[in-house]
Amino acid sequence: MMSLMASEETRTGETRTAMSPTERATAATRIQETTPGAGGTRAWTARLVVLGIVLSALNLRPAITSLGALLEEVRDGLGMSGGVAGLLTSVPPLCFAVFGVTAPRLARRFGPAAVVCAGMAAITAGLLIRPFVGNTAGFLAASALALMGIAVSNVLMPVIVKRWFPDRVGSMTGLYSMALALGTSAAAAVTVPLTDALGGGWQSGLAVWAALAAAAVLPWLPLVRDRGTAAERREPARGAERQQAPLRITRSRTAWALAVFFGLQATAAYITMGWMPQIFRDAGVSAGTAGVLLAVTMVMGVPLAFVIPRVATRLPHQGPIVLVLGACGLAGYAGLYLAPASGAWAWALLLGVSNCAFPLALTMVGMRAHSGPGVAQLSAFAQSTGYLISIPGPLLVGVLYQQSGGWGLPLALMAALMVPQMVVGFLAGRDRTVEDEAAR
Repeated sequence: MMSLMASEETRTGETRTAMSPTERATAATRIQETTPGAGGTRAWTARLVVLGIVLSALNLRPAITSLGALLEEVRDGLGMSGGVAGLLTSVPPLCFAVFGVTAPRLARRFGPAAVVCAGMAAITAGLLIRPFVGNTAGFLAASALALMGIAVSNVLMPVIVKRWFPDRVGSMTGLYSMALALGTSAAAAVTVPLTDALGGGWQSGLAVWAALAAAAVLPWLPLVRDRGTAAERREPARGAERQQAPLRITRSRTAWALAVFFGLQATAAYITMGWMPQIFRDAGVSAGTAGVLLAVTMVMGVPLAFVIPRVATRLPHQGPIVLVLGACGLAGYAGLYLAPASGAWAWALLLGVSNCAFPLALTMVGMRAHSGPGVAQLSAFAQSTGYLISIPGPLLVGVLYQQSGGWGLPLALMAALMVPQMVVGFLAGRDRTVEDEAAR
């Protein structure tokens, strides 16, 4: 048994320094409980979980970005007013905040794998139903169903990673963040060509994404009865004492810092996705090029979402990464104000780097709690509170743009919001856990 533990320590040598003492104890207990006959089954199950994580992450944004690509056609087809269309663009963060907070309770009762499986099924149903309901109310209701599935899956992805891969939080968070970015950019880029290939009807162009969501249901089906390993149910005594009493997450300063950081980075991301093409077009850039520039910004998240979490887990303090990403954002906003057209590609790249605060926030969620239940509660709190914070940002930018007739004030607002994002992100990156802070 000691030789088995030694080989496992050698295999995970690259990431051992990123593990907390509790994570190392949990991993060692898992090894001790593994029998020779169970090794193949555990390896097969781990591969299944990885497949499920990747497919699920691919489905966490196409419901939103595919609609954005066809919003004008949807409005015409359903007779949707401009006000309702504006409401529709605000629904995603609202649903993420409202439904995401229920994820920990559902996970405790049914298990995280079962809840994510149900979430993927809800996304499938919502995407399949909404193009064919024929009226605005039904379209909104079906969209909310899909967004509900996205919300609970958003919250539980860090929990799944913490449960199954406690010694690889950085690399696995990077993997699903990269898949999420890929799904986001792919839906934005190929929805219109797919619609044309399927005959030009917007209904088919939206419904086709239900097939990808249905594929994401399959890997979770064999895991729906999973309630965690024996090692997780018998954590070290200190962790067990924490779980006997409910974690008062609001007593943790780190939890609040992480929630505000999550909200401000989401605000910046939604503003970028919603308004950056218009900034470039107002500067004289063609509509086609403006769309490509937005795609470049979003695609930057694919490689960096894999690299940044791996680097973050190797550092005792993630604050320096927060500051670098924030500096890129400030430089991008300054460039958009001073030379939006001549330096357009540079500003798109800088803002793409800055938007990678999202995978960093997810990584810190997994690092700022000892236990799986702690990660679930922190993830729900940070994401629900954060998405509530993010709702007014894009709307306020639109109001300032309309009232001032230019982009000076909106860009000043974006830059001003980046400063507190850097401050709270630096605080959230300190090496401490919410359980310890809540206990004190």
